[in-house]
Amino acid sequence: MELTGKKIALLVDTLYQEMEVWYPLFRFQEAGAEVVLVGAEAGKTYTSKLGYPAVCQRSYDAVSASEFDGVVVPGGYAPDHIRRYPKAIQFVREINTEGKLVASICHGPWVLCSAGVLKGRRATCFFAIKDDVLNAGAQYEDAEVVVDGNLVTSRKPEDLPAFCRASIAVLTSTPVVV
Repeated sequence: MELTGKKIALLVDTLYQEMEVWYPLFRFQEAGAEVVLVGAEAGKTYTSKLGYPAVCQRSYDAVSASEFDGVVVPGGYAPDHIRRYPKAIQFVREINTEGKLVASICHGPWVLCSAGVLKGRRATCFFAIKDDVLNAGAQYEDAEVVVDGNLVTSRKPEDLPAFCRASIAVLTSTPVVV
């Protein structure tokens, strides 16, 4: 229960990648964290790429970085929708500014590009958006997980075990072993 007392925002929108929402959600809950699905509209059901439903609990308008210990940005095509909301971008930027966990997998770093949090940082992502990450000023690494301070990034669903282990280590301020 190493995450007892921690509160994590997990961003959702249409066409999210199923594993990249549900695996971290259940893993972090299992470790004792409160995980809140945050999106554009509270109460709205967002469907995954395969149609799996996720009900948004809180809207971007109703959350603040100060109430969370971190944010998880999943992949799929949801990040292209998430980054269209200035409040979502502001939320991620503020979480990062406060030095809290910013964890993103697959296409999720699109949101980090828009939030301007990658410049001068080490990161990874799904190979198809590597140019976006590089153009946002990151040093790209092809690895299952890359940790740069409070920033945790991974490439694809197969990387989820390493992604969650690293995220938990950042949340508990323990040394990250990858």
